[in-house]
Amino acid sequence: MKTPLLQFTEKGIYCEQANVYLDPWKNVDKALITHGHADHSRWGNKSYISHFDNIPIMKHRLGDINVSGVNYSESFTINNVKFSFHPAGHIPGSSQIRVEHKGEVWVFTGDYKLQHDGISVPFEPVKCHSFITECTFGLPAFKWRPQDEVFTDINEWWQQNKAEGKTSVLFGYSLGKAQRIIKHLDTSIGKIYTHAAVENLNEVLRQQITLPETLRITKEIDKKEIAGNIIIAPPSAHGTVWLRKFAPFVTATASGWMAFRGARRRRAIDKGFVLSDHCDWQELLTAIKATGCEKVIATHGYADIFSRYLNTLGYDARTEATQYEGENLDAKEESEVNE
Repeated sequence: MKTPLLQFTEKGIYCEQANVYLDPWKNVDKALITHGHADHSRWGNKSYISHFDNIPIMKHRLGDINVSGVNYSESFTINNVKFSFHPAGHIPGSSQIRVEHKGEVWVFTGDYKLQHDGISVPFEPVKCHSFITECTFGLPAFKWRPQDEVFTDINEWWQQNKAEGKTSVLFGYSLGKAQRIIKHLDTSIGKIYTHAAVENLNEVLRQQITLPETLRITKEIDKKEIAGNIIIAPPSAHGTVWLRKFAPFVTATASGWMAFRGARRRRAIDKGFVLSDHCDWQELLTAIKATGCEKVIATHGYADIFSRYLNTLGYDARTEATQYEGENLDAKEESEVNE
């Protein structure tokens, strides 16, 4: 039986012919990395290859690593296997990885979305025979509203809180989601203050994207200066002593999970905004169709349900287990709140 071009192993997604791994979750000699989130980009590999824009993010999070960069659509060959990185639209520097050998083409998406966020290079479909897709939100119930409508709601919420003399606190993951929020805030309402974990990544990402002015919250800052303005913080700052000192405040979370009824209440959040850096149900189907693929491997998310539906459409679809988290933070990412 022919060995698949990409195999799912205990260390990660493996290309035997080139002896490389894609987003491995255990230490390997050579790793190709789709993007900088902690579940896809882990410390301890001997060497890394990623898109040039992702390298500053990786070095910020992983330290002094042996990493080389490539541009989008730039091909390179390892032991007669041709690789290239293509925009995933997930967060700044995020990529899909195209793998070709003897006329067979696979694409590994990592994480991706079709909605253009204004800070990431937009997703580009890549023709292939086999497509490895996340399906974090692979249920028909997930259907995202246009981004501009969501940010209109966010800015109106901030304006209303300010009128009531309250500070707005909006939670979003420190890499990607926080910068997407900041990019679209209406700075005529007030100032944008940031938790250190967010501001550290703002400083890294300002090398490649334009963001409004943000003000780092330090121990020295007078809370009276912050009153009525907005604070962007990672989700793990919720309920902390750090946050309580800014009372009175109103909290909100920007996440795809806010589409679930009761999610805001369970998280003890005052307001929920449905905003995801992953595809909704229809976007997943649109992306898969655009590739022209025949085979689909569904990974993290609602993989079983999604793959079963793909089979009814005529695809050869199956699932594989990974250690990717989707729109959930692992312990390493959560630790940023202590920075």
